[in-house]
Amino acid sequence: MSENAPNIEEEAENFLAERVESSLVSALSLGLGALITIIAITWAIDFWLNLGFTWFDEQAMVACLGLSLAVVFIRYPAKLGTERHAIPWYDYALALLGMGGTVYFVLIFDSIAENPFAMRPKAFVIGLLLVPMVWEALRRTAGWSLTIVFSVFVAYGFVGHLMPGMLQGVEQKNIDLIAFLGTSEVALIGLPLKIIVLTVVLFIWMGQMLLHTGASEWFTDLSAAMMGRSRGGSAKIAVVASSLFGSISGSAVSNVASTGVITIPLMRKSGYDAKTAGAIEAVASTGGQIMPPIMGAAAFLMAELLELAYTEIILAALIPSLLYYLAVFVQADLEAAKKGIAALPKERIPPMMRVMKEGWFFVVPYVVLIYTLFWMNMAPQQAAFWAAVSVGVVSIIFGYKKLRITPKQFIATFSGCGRMSVDIIIIGAMAGVIIGILDKTGLGQALTLILAAIGENNLWLLLILTAIISILLGMGMPTSAIYLLLATMIAPSLIKLGVNPISAHLFVLYFGLMSMITPPVAIAAFAAASLAGAKPMETGMTAVRLGWIAYIIPFVFVLSPNLLMQGEAVQVLTALVLACIGVWIASCGFIGYLFRPIGAAFRLLFVAAGLALLVPGDAFTYGVAINVTGGILAFLLIGREYMARRNGAVASPIQS
Repeated sequence: MSENAPNIEEEAENFLAERVESSLVSALSLGLGALITIIAITWAIDFWLNLGFTWFDEQAMVACLGLSLAVVFIRYPAKLGTERHAIPWYDYALALLGMGGTVYFVLIFDSIAENPFAMRPKAFVIGLLLVPMVWEALRRTAGWSLTIVFSVFVAYGFVGHLMPGMLQGVEQKNIDLIAFLGTSEVALIGLPLKIIVLTVVLFIWMGQMLLHTGASEWFTDLSAAMMGRSRGGSAKIAVVASSLFGSISGSAVSNVASTGVITIPLMRKSGYDAKTAGAIEAVASTGGQIMPPIMGAAAFLMAELLELAYTEIILAALIPSLLYYLAVFVQADLEAAKKGIAALPKERIPPMMRVMKEGWFFVVPYVVLIYTLFWMNMAPQQAAFWAAVSVGVVSIIFGYKKLRITPKQFIATFSGCGRMSVDIIIIGAMAGVIIGILDKTGLGQALTLILAAIGENNLWLLLILTAIISILLGMGMPTSAIYLLLATMIAPSLIKLGVNPISAHLFVLYFGLMSMITPPVAIAAFAAASLAGAKPMETGMTAVRLGWIAYIIPFVFVLSPNLLMQGEAVQVLTALVLACIGVWIASCGFIGYLFRPIGAAFRLLFVAAGLALLVPGDAFTYGVAINVTGGILAFLLIGREYMARRNGAVASPIQS
């Protein structure tokens, strides 16, 4: 016993040491994260300007980048896939180096901006420090796939002049290129980082305020009160709740985690199998990122990049997002009918009056956001600030289920927001460097020429290749990061080839988001599968089937922007009506049920009829004829199923 005692004591000491180190990791990352949020908020409301300080936006961006680098090196171990319990000396050194380098950059930024030639040696040192640190931070947070993409672009900056043919770039001096990439306002501290620090962080903070005041629970209760009495009510609750909360969460995975813990068990108890329950939640959560008015902050990014009014973006995105949720909703309903899944038990449906009484005030932040944006014409970050403040005010005054936000929870919103922002800030810096390389070397023009050569005689081939690339590049990233990367690398080429600018940006956003539910790296579907106890790949494939419309509708609005509300009112309305009918008909085919189970052959006909109705009539020579054919076929199929049901017929075993 005495021989073992020292070992036990040593193990206990090691355990306590790990606990202390783990607490230190958490405390440092949360504290530094809170500083990121505070900097973003004070810049959004012009706090320092009102005090008489004339600091540049770029200085705030660099400060937030330095804090983000420090958080990454403190929180994420060098070896991917491992947990951090202790901070090694070299990560302390990297964290201090990152913060120290950015502090120095902040102090001399005005000198670099005024006289970049004279300050080039110092700019070179800053670039030599920050670009590799961003590379390592990207590797630790986003993994190897995105880091390899980043590496290829950086390498091209140095050796692009040696490439053959159309890919040959302009030769760069190494010292000048490093200085440019690390300090230029069109590179590392360019538009992507600016939008993230000065706009996106504010919306993440708003989401944190809603999360800490119980809004996600209220959205779920509201959905239950609205949908619980219909067949498959549990799935419809998931669809509505995830669409409401997903728009502000900024991440499909976090939306799955926050609403899925409630909705997935509810669906399982109602009769949905594990893979279907997980897939419905994953698809509904992913769709929240394309649902106006916030779209996971992508709407504001798009407005800045396209230099358009925010209202134009959300109006354009409205119809496609409604069609997306219509498809999910219809399929959830038909799946319930097919499997005989009834409504929720009455005791599990909260009364609507009680739900509204408990949390009606959560509508106020949305009203504040829309009012400040549309009527007061505030900048998006200022509108997000006042909307977030209104969340705290209504929570203090009313309280959700008699619980009001506490000072501790309020402080937690700062730290939580900052820590959630770190990954996307690093990706924003990466996107800036890529933009700088595209601009400096002429690679951007070369990529456009290559895509033009591919799509010169076949726009479909170009769009299909773009869709595949967008899905591959979007794997594993949050919404804003996916959009920034794709808007930087791919959308400009589509626009130069004649695609409508809003159509091009929404196209890459949709397919980038589809990486969340498309195997093999369908992280939203895999997260939902974990909660449902289902096999990940089966859940991912089911999610692809349920989200089929998102793979089709981007092609439709690229070929004809009527569904983006760009056109005559009659054309827009006609396209909307035909698309709604087409979504319903095709969904019947994908599920295999209308009034009764549908046989395999007729399922294909339903899908064909639905897709024919989705074809934009003005985009093809025989587009209208295709619509008419689809309408007639749909009418005949519906009539056949209705009459068969009246006569009591069922699908034959061969058909099924």
